[in-house]
Formats: sequence, structure tokens, C-alpha cells
Amino acid sequence: MTAPQPSVAFDARPLTEPVDARAVSAFAAELRARGSSGASASTVIAVVALVIAGMVFIPVASTIALAMSASSRSPWIAAIPLAVLAAILIGGGVLAWFGYRGARERRYRLNRFAQANGMSYEAKVADPPLPGMIFSIGGGRVAKDLVRGTAPRFVEFGNYQYTVKSGKNSTTYTWGYVAVKLDVPLPNIVLDAEGNNSVFGSNLPASFHKEQRLSLEGDFDRYFTLYCPAGYERDALYLFTPDIMARFIDNAAQLDVEIVDDWLFLYTKRQVTTLDSATWAWLFGAVGALITKFDQWARWRDERLLLENPGVAASAPGTHQALPFAAPAGMLTPPPGVAAQGRRLKRRFTWVPIVVMAAFGMLWFWMQLR
Repeated sequence: MTAPQPSVAFDARPLTEPVDARAVSAFAAELRARGSSGASASTVIAVVALVIAGMVFIPVASTIALAMSASSRSPWIAAIPLAVLAAILIGGGVLAWFGYRGARERRYRLNRFAQANGMSYEAKVADPPLPGMIFSIGGGRVAKDLVRGTAPRFVEFGNYQYTVKSGKNSTTYTWGYVAVKLDVPLPNIVLDAEGNNSVFGSNLPASFHKEQRLSLEGDFDRYFTLYCPAGYERDALYLFTPDIMARFIDNAAQLDVEIVDDWLFLYTKRQVTTLDSATWAWLFGAVGALITKFDQWARWRDERLLLENPGVAASAPGTHQALPFAAPAGMLTPPPGVAAQGRRLKRRFTWVPIVVMAAFGMLWFWMQLR
């Protein structure tokens, strides 16, 4: 299934229109003063690589040049190794410089884009305090290029990365995400999009017990695999009414979804905050279509809270399930919140990565024996 077609009106001009180099420099200085900026990882790697290359290859090139000079009558022959090395170092330096300038201009454009559309921009946040599944894995957790809006509810668009170490090796994973603040805490529910899975299955960083899988009516199961905590099946059916299921299918079928606490997250393996206007139109359209239905989620209440704390009740109406004892309507309804058993899905260990690695290891060993 292809991504939804751009259909949201917004000002995309700051993403592509010409920029003033002095304004870019001034904004970069402002970010440094706020302590929310710094050289990108690619720029740092390029600079370090150039320094190492210079330290290693300059002596090597000099030795080769001296040897060639001693064995040749032409002094120009000896200059060839040094010229090649100089060209490599200069070329690498030019690429690093353009990468640095491009990163600064990108941040400036995203900031102007955010302002033009009534939002704000933050260059970087280390270890963002969000409850989604991707935000508690590995180390070096950082969210970059955050674009935030507050109306009609808080929404944050961002790119995110974390690093997982395994012995001497480490792997960095990158995600794009959209975080939407909800009115009340809801049970932990995950919609694993079928359209973005790989040949090995789900691309989510967590796996869940199959007993928590819930099949919904219609074609919903063709697009999403829904997981909800055991005992919360009726609650999931209350939250995912046919009209809401249709919104997710039509607008978010290529995005994984997680509801946790009072947040809804949309996950993708591609960049979310980008200079591509079509991506922004798609995401704005998806979020806009979904949040119009979130008001009815605010009426959900978990009657299990009354069983956990019989003396605690709220006067707000809206519980969708009958309480376990008789009470005047609207007098004893649970406060907003989720009972302990519904706050987090139970996860399971997946053997797929280990099996794949073992298979590659056996294949390599077999090839060595031939």
C-alpha cells in the first residue's frame, strides 16, 4: 500500500526557498548559545577520519616518495604519492565542509518551517523522557530536529537514534516518530503495521506474547496486527470503533502505532523531520485525521481501578463498562488511569536475529571448509 497522498494545506516554502547565509550563521550561533546544537555525527566522523588518515598516510606517502626519488632520475615521480594523498585529504575536507554547511542550513530551514506553521523547533534532546518502546533501548539515545505543535493538542515530530552494544560490536538504529499527547492514560496497545514488515517479520524492536493478539472486524487485520493486554479486549474494541479503524487504515497503514500511558506514537524507519514537503503533507494528514477521533477516547475509564482502590472514585461520567456493583449512574466512576495489568504489554524474546546470525555463521564456516 502506498503512503497517503499529500492533502493538507501548510506553508512548505521555508523547506526549499533560498536562504541568507548570514541568517543561517546567526541561527547556528543561537543554537550553540542554547546548548542544543553541535556537529552532526557524520561531520565528526569525517573530521576524525581525515585526522587519522593524515597521521597514518603522510609518513607512508613520504617514505614512498623518498624511495621513488632514489630509484628514479625524474624528481616529479617522487611527488606523485604526496599529490595523491593531498588530493584525498583536500577532497575529504571539502566534503566535510559542505556536510557541515548543509547540516546548519537544514536546521535553519526546519526552524523557519516550524515557525511558518505555528510550531517550534529544537535541534537536539538527549535521552528524551518519552514512554514509547523505542525510547528505553540501548545507549546514546538522542532525538534530533524536533518540530512541536501545541494546538489542537501537543504533537512532536522527531528523528531518533540509539546504539545497542554486543561485545565489541555496536549497532546504531534510527527511527522517525510522531508523539501525540492524549487526554487520559490508556491501556498499552500496539498496532504492528503489516505494510512495513520485512521478510523476517515485524520491524519493531520488541516482540509481544501471541496471547495478547486481538483480531478486529473487517479488513483491519490485513493492515495491522493489534496487541492489547490480557483482559483488555473489550477496552480495545471500545477504543477502536469501525470509524477509528478506518482512519488508521486510510492514513497510517505504513506506520507502526503504540499507545502507552497518555501518549500515542507513530513509528517509521524513515526520517520524519525532513526537507521533503510530501513527507510533511503525509504526516500532517495522518495526524490530522487521527486526532479528530481522539476526543471520544477521553471518555474511556478503567473500572479495574475501583477494584484496586475501592475508596477512590471520580464524579466524571463516561465509564463504558458496568461496574461490579450497583451504584447510581454517574456517582461512582473510575478516575482517569489504567490498572497495573493494563499499563504494559508482556514482551517475549525473539529468536529470529540469533537464528539468522547462526545461519550466516554456519554458511561461512562451511565455505571455509571447501
